[in-house]
Amino acid sequence: MLRRRRQGQHRRAAVGCALLLAATACAGPDQPPATTGSGAPHTQRDSSRAPDAPEDRTNGRDGFTLVASGDILPHDAIIEQARKDADGQGFDFRPMLAAARPLAHGADLSICHMETVYAATRGPFTGYPAFRTPPQIAGAIRDTGYDSCSTASNHTLDAGPAGVTRTLNAMDAAGLRHSGSARSAAERAAPPLLRAGGATVAHLAYTYGTNVGADSRGIPLDAARPWLVNRTDPVRILEDARAARRAGADVVVLSMHWGTEWQEQPDDEQLELARHLTSARDGGRRVVDLILGTHAHVPQAYEKVNGTWVVYGMGDQLAGEMSDPRGSMGSTARFAFAPPSRRGGEWRVRAAEFTPHLVVGEPDFRLVDLTEVPEASSDEASSTEVSSTEVSSDERARYVRARNLITRAVLARGAAKDGLRASR
Repeated sequence: MLRRRRQGQHRRAAVGCALLLAATACAGPDQPPATTGSGAPHTQRDSSRAPDAPEDRTNGRDGFTLVASGDILPHDAIIEQARKDADGQGFDFRPMLAAARPLAHGADLSICHMETVYAATRGPFTGYPAFRTPPQIAGAIRDTGYDSCSTASNHTLDAGPAGVTRTLNAMDAAGLRHSGSARSAAERAAPPLLRAGGATVAHLAYTYGTNVGADSRGIPLDAARPWLVNRTDPVRILEDARAARRAGADVVVLSMHWGTEWQEQPDDEQLELARHLTSARDGGRRVVDLILGTHAHVPQAYEKVNGTWVVYGMGDQLAGEMSDPRGSMGSTARFAFAPPSRRGGEWRVRAAEFTPHLVVGEPDFRLVDLTEVPEASSDEASSTEVSSTEVSSDERARYVRARNLITRAVLARGAAKDGLRASR
């Protein structure tokens, strides 16, 4: 049966000078869960939590699966939908995110991108351009199955330091880990480490800059509090990744808020930074194991660069309607990691998949898993696979078009030849 759900704006990264500087500067299973300022220790997942989860999860010393999705961007329409779904009892974002639950719950580690900051419990709540999201969304994200969210974006400073504090406090209360913004220098310095199967995974996050206002200047980063949000600096990123290794990380995952909005092809800065970060080695071992991109609001390509998977852009996971219909489209990435053959060796991705999805607005905002749209458009296929009360022929055609566009964008740089597959 087709599960229905919903989803959908921004700028580009500036890293050229820093890359030139960086070019001259860069040359286990029994470990307990680590704690940092970003929340409670991550605990091993209980597979009984998600009876509808995929059955091919890997656990323990056999490896682990990692799932990641794109921007969660609650516009005014999304906030209003959450109010309606709560039946007058606050805000409930879970129905909108329900289609993400099987994948998120089914993985050993699931990562989201929380693009906006939170308001106080009673508001006021606002969408674009300066977002202040109801903090109840943190619990909904956790209930959906996500373990950690990147919080570095061009909207991180929309509500100043208080917005950062409220956001991270709400995530802590929900048991949701986070990376990319911080409440103190000490929190910024502590690598966020999570457990996944038999591995310790470091999740690091960065943004090209902060929001641009009417005067075309970004919100300035407080010189006295530079730790509020991680800015893209290739030298610092690799320093952080190496520090995470020293702290015990087996796998280092980067969330990068980068690229050019509404452009399906990764821009030159994304390509250059991806090549630079994936080429870094320590003792013959890669410094970065996976890069996950957000910000462009449209699906972008996956590509293996220097032997490391790079997702240039996953599009939007949840957003209101935008002027460009591609803002409702995105992909969820799923990577299965295998342990090294020898102690201290590299973990490697043994399988890579993507799941196309779409946010719809009628009759309610909901996320749709596009893998469940029938291939055939005949009356016979419609009658056997999808009830006519659930999906009309026009809706089905829209879903097929969206799935085809997402697939084209994801595979545009030849990822199929390196083993990337659409999920089934």
